[in-house]
Amino acid sequence: MSSSRSTHAALLAAGSVLSLALASPALAQTTIRISHATAATSHYGAGTQAFCAEIEKRTANRYKCTIQPNVGDERASIEAVQLGTLDATNTSTGPVSNFVPEVGIVDIPFLFRDYGHARRTLDGPIGQDLLAKFTGKGLVGLAWTENGFRHMTNSKRAIIKPDDVKGLKVRTMQNPVHIQAFQSIGVQPTPMAFSELFTALQQGVVDGQENPIPVILASKFSQVQKHLSLTGHVYSPAVLILSPKLWSSLNDADKAHFREAAKVAAAAQRKKVNDDENSGIDQLKKEGVTVSNVDGPAFRAAMTPVWSEFSKKFGADNIKKIQDFK
Repeated sequence: MSSSRSTHAALLAAGSVLSLALASPALAQTTIRISHATAATSHYGAGTQAFCAEIEKRTANRYKCTIQPNVGDERASIEAVQLGTLDATNTSTGPVSNFVPEVGIVDIPFLFRDYGHARRTLDGPIGQDLLAKFTGKGLVGLAWTENGFRHMTNSKRAIIKPDDVKGLKVRTMQNPVHIQAFQSIGVQPTPMAFSELFTALQQGVVDGQENPIPVILASKFSQVQKHLSLTGHVYSPAVLILSPKLWSSLNDADKAHFREAAKVAAAAQRKKVNDDENSGIDQLKKEGVTVSNVDGPAFRAAMTPVWSEFSKKFGADNIKKIQDFK
């Protein structure tokens, strides 16, 4: 080969190496590990999968997800996100108030009128102000997703009036607001991780539990619970939380992609909640569960005394602001 041809070949080779070197950052891929407590087919699964698909699309696969469903200890997942050993979690607000106390306000019984009221409040300035408080606690609150209105199930008896719950051992989340509210009507609240719940119901360690219809369906609680009472006692939001470690590694454009993906996740999760609510009660009846409507005003009245404690804790004006939000 002549020297000129050798030089040309060398330049081409050098150019190829340079092109690969320049291209490699664009091809670099980061895997995000994200967890949720319920089955992959649940509303949490729907929201999380939508979030991940949208991130992959918006970043041209520079970010991809590994989803970990059925990780039932939500408090441990939040701690892992805080530490940066887990990148993200889609969690109920139940354990969140242990990290961001102000969020406990959304768990007050009978605070929200209906789904429309709850969703508008959380998507509006009140909800966004609450999300902003995550930053000071070593977490990034990305968006409100959804769990749903909570109802009670148990293996002992139908619940119609507040007196019917007295003495029942009911699993609750590790949430001081929920625990206090249940104690006020004579329930024996038994906090435990969600991952332990099915076995505890099966073995009679607890008589019942309280969760939205989508969770009751996805967790197959009809196998271990005979009675469903449509108490609707608490609207249970959920929240998509990222680790500050991951968030700080993103450039501004990717942060915008993650925020938009979180909105898509919220819409998908809420749609799944709607679908499960519409069909779930009939499905549970088919599975042998007795479904009872309750005396809603009586339950509200029974929990009224504990509201004074919530007013002291969260501020009466803050509570009223949520109640009055249109």
